[in-house]
Amino acid sequence: MRAGVLFSGGQDSTTCLAWALDRFDHVETVGFHYGQRHAVEMEVRDAFLAKLRAIRPDWGAKLGEDHVVGLAGLGAISETALTRDEEIEMGESGLPNTFVPGRNLIFLNYAAALGWRRGFSTLVAGMCEADFSGYPDCRADTLDAQMRAISLGMDREFTLHTPLMHLSKAGAWSLARELGGDALVELIRTDSHTCYLGERGELHDWGYGCGACPACELRARGWADFAA
Repeated sequence: MRAGVLFSGGQDSTTCLAWALDRFDHVETVGFHYGQRHAVEMEVRDAFLAKLRAIRPDWGAKLGEDHVVGLAGLGAISETALTRDEEIEMGESGLPNTFVPGRNLIFLNYAAALGWRRGFSTLVAGMCEADFSGYPDCRADTLDAQMRAISLGMDREFTLHTPLMHLSKAGAWSLARELGGDALVELIRTDSHTCYLGERGELHDWGYGCGACPACELRARGWADFAA
């Protein structure tokens, strides 16, 4: 009953962390520095984990080591709006230029390699088909294929749980409330980070952010539906 959670510090990964703590006896977290322009998401992780331990000591007792993996090479070769200072727009491929090719596939490989050493073969991550931006590495069939390759390549069965796969952003807020009540909802609202531009100057009803990037718009709409 051990699991590793891909934990960026955003709304989805913080909700998935709570989901894992509600189900597993020991949970470790792993985040990735890949040259993202919103690297502030990595900076909020420590404070979030400390506050989560405070509001749920039972979960705090299950929280194990937090790991941070440097993947600067991914940012260097991707040239996207998440790794460069450029306007967010749709690309010629039909995907937004926030798509970092191979990102989730690489993350899963590193998380599984870490699990090999740390003794967990269950991964938990926040990929979602219902409210995503068309990213092909968020699709269930893509992730299933990747986990099959990981299991074959490591000669050990690895499994992936994606609790948000078929939930809207409003559904993600509702799941957080089911798991940890209003205290967890408030912690995610104020201490997680989603904004692609890394803006944390103004606290909106739905959390910090620029309010204009696709990530903020999605989070704000989800909060409005949840709070209605």
